[in-house]
Amino acid sequence: MGIKAALPKYELYFYTLVLSLAGLWAASWIFEASSDNVNRKTFKESVKPGWHYFGRKMDVADFEWVMWFTKFRNHIVFALSGHVIFAKICSMAAPQLRSTVYMVYGMLAVLATMGLTFTMLILSHCVLLYSVSLSKQKWLCFAAGLCSLATFKLEPFSSWQSGFVTGTFALQDVLFYGGSGFTIMRCMSFALENYEKKDGNYSFLELLKYNFYLPFFFFGPIMTFDRFHAQVNTPDLTRKEHEMWNIRIQAVLHLAAIVVVDVLFHFLYILTIPSDMKLVKQLSDWSLAGLAYSNLVYDWVKAAVMFGVINTVSRLDHLDPPQPPKCITMLYVFAETHFDRGINDWLCKYVYDYLGGNHDNIVKELLATVCTFAVTTLWLGPCHVVYIWSFFNCFGLNFELWVAKFFELEPFASMEAKMSEATSRRIRGVFNAANFWNIILYNVLALNSLDFANLVFKRLIITGFPLSTLSVLFVTYCGVQLIKERERRLALEEEGAEKEKTE
Repeated sequence: MGIKAALPKYELYFYTLVLSLAGLWAASWIFEASSDNVNRKTFKESVKPGWHYFGRKMDVADFEWVMWFTKFRNHIVFALSGHVIFAKICSMAAPQLRSTVYMVYGMLAVLATMGLTFTMLILSHCVLLYSVSLSKQKWLCFAAGLCSLATFKLEPFSSWQSGFVTGTFALQDVLFYGGSGFTIMRCMSFALENYEKKDGNYSFLELLKYNFYLPFFFFGPIMTFDRFHAQVNTPDLTRKEHEMWNIRIQAVLHLAAIVVVDVLFHFLYILTIPSDMKLVKQLSDWSLAGLAYSNLVYDWVKAAVMFGVINTVSRLDHLDPPQPPKCITMLYVFAETHFDRGINDWLCKYVYDYLGGNHDNIVKELLATVCTFAVTTLWLGPCHVVYIWSFFNCFGLNFELWVAKFFELEPFASMEAKMSEATSRRIRGVFNAANFWNIILYNVLALNSLDFANLVFKRLIITGFPLSTLSVLFVTYCGVQLIKERERRLALEEEGAEKEKTE
């Protein structure tokens, strides 16, 4: 049945009420657990004094968030402000040289931040992969790229290369692995696009311009070389109508998100509580469900803010960067699950879509997903948790296709054809609700711990059956139907816009 199947308004209002009350109830449990246990010994390292006028301590368990807005803040603001200023001057004085100016500023910033040895190490990998790209052999480009990536992700090669970079810079390790990892992915994109280029080769200078674009260098997102090359070399630098207004609105929204997260961290210790298994075992099933869900929502917010700030700068440079990840709340299928759209676009273009075709063949889909998650495992850094995460997400992606193929068989196809569209949507919503919690459970183990994910699974599926299991699934079902309603309206709007264009 189509995505445009509608449900009665009173039914949607009921779903909204149920979802709102359930969210507030789960939040109240987490708030109570946070307030009652703030002075636990296990909280001392991750719950620190916060804004004194709140009279509450703050959850600082996420070192990445804290790092971004303490140690990184001044460095990032200074470096990106310099980039924006030089880019603006260049776009007005010599727009045809702007890509070269971006490269020069980026290389100088990397040199000043990380030193000559790191810069030369990065350049050596660029030279290696550029040389391989000249062979015009796709398999060789992939093999060389993955081997280069492995030298930064596997021991003893990783420690050996990081040993070249000496100094006392506090953020050195984070910048080293971020800059080197994204460099290899960009070099692989360059090599694969050079393979597709029929007339000659792209120059080494084009690779340097692509790799040393500072806003993307250390933390991404990755924009594939073909998109970057086309956008950075366009002679038309005119803004679309209301473009600057939209950039300002996005910047304000990112600032608001930062403030909201900081405020919530004073009241809901969603990151610290899962680390204390003794406390977690004492919590209600609803608290566990709320913790698991809120951890994934927070991780999405973190990614959206991090990439959003960087993307705002790139939009000022007249680029169209990868969009922020889709919120976990809006997901009920594995095919759309990702927390870094740049990496996701890269994997889809060069691995998943290339091997999987239209993703309708079971064997091709299995091959495509296995290869995609193999590359993803290497990108994340092979370890026990990453192996488990990759296996379950790979299984989930294939299981969706298996279930879809199964229900296309008779008598299920005929049964659905006889149903009204609304009834079909409701039945599909039940399966989507179960799938939503598979996505939560499969991904929460990578964000927290295997023990926490295992406990959530046991409490919600085994010991909590039937009351906790069915009640959580019903609330999730209500959320899925509201998401489907939003998708239905967007589809109708797009259809209306297309009709206006044709007329």
